[in-house]
Amino acid sequence: MTMQETRQAARQRRRRGRRGRMVGAITGLLVAGLLLCLAMTMQPDRKESGGRATAVVDAQEGPSPTSPGEFSASPSAPSAPLSASARPPMTAGATSPTASPSTSAAPPAPASPHGTPATASLAGRIRPETTYRGVATADKAGVGDGACSYGPSDDMMIAAMNTADYETSKACGAHVVVRAANGASVTVRITNECPLPCGAGQLDLSEQAFAELAPLSTGRIAITWSLLSPDTTGAISIRYKNGSSPYWCGIQAIGHRNPLARLEVRTGDGWRRLARTEYNYFLSPDGSGCGGAIRITDIYGERLTIDGIALRPEAVQPTQVQFAPH
Repeated sequence: MTMQETRQAARQRRRRGRRGRMVGAITGLLVAGLLLCLAMTMQPDRKESGGRATAVVDAQEGPSPTSPGEFSASPSAPSAPLSASARPPMTAGATSPTASPSTSAAPPAPASPHGTPATASLAGRIRPETTYRGVATADKAGVGDGACSYGPSDDMMIAAMNTADYETSKACGAHVVVRAANGASVTVRITNECPLPCGAGQLDLSEQAFAELAPLSTGRIAITWSLLSPDTTGAISIRYKNGSSPYWCGIQAIGHRNPLARLEVRTGDGWRRLARTEYNYFLSPDGSGCGGAIRITDIYGERLTIDGIALRPEAVQPTQVQFAPH
């Protein structure tokens, strides 16, 4: 055999060796893959792992129950307004209702005994069946006269309402029950306005009323408060403002169980609604209706018509009517 033939034979042997090794490696990989697939198919009760398996369990179990005082998050539907017993109190400075209450949907309007429902426009910022949160401070209230122009108070269980919730004297005459964190409570009548820096939700109580909740030395305490329709046997009184005449008059209602929403006088053209001042008189600037029939409406929509009130400035004249309790 020549030298050239010898070299060619060697190259052929090397190529056959490489092909053999490649075939062996491929065969080994195929066998390993088949064995792995066989093992996986024979494994019983295979479960998916990670977050997907957890999500399936949650969907089957449903939402977890809500413990008392908690609210379940539901992105698909907003929560409905809460009743007085369940509604979280408003923070000082929030309105709403808020004291006013907070600024979301209005609570359902309660109906009066005469079937006339209260509305948000009648109730104003201070709404029935709503709890407000703020602070109480103590005030040397003197004889109890204030911005509501009622004059001296008999029992001094009175308070001044912050300007936001005073709402141009709409709060005048309202009865509110005030509760402290220690469990003490007191019922007061709103007779005055508490200007800034009194914030929304704040009540400036007479010292006599504050002392029912905490020592006067405390000075300032956290409170919750809500509107009250108290038990009372007294009737409403009417007073004409000093200087009233057939050409101009101011009219005030005193001793009403529920907050007033409107005062109207009867004229030749029918009932005329009078504008309310911040000092709690309803004015007829041209004198129309002065000395005639008067109609008053509370925040629950109940209307009372009063006749026979003479145009006598500064005289407190009793009537025979009172709003129904709620």
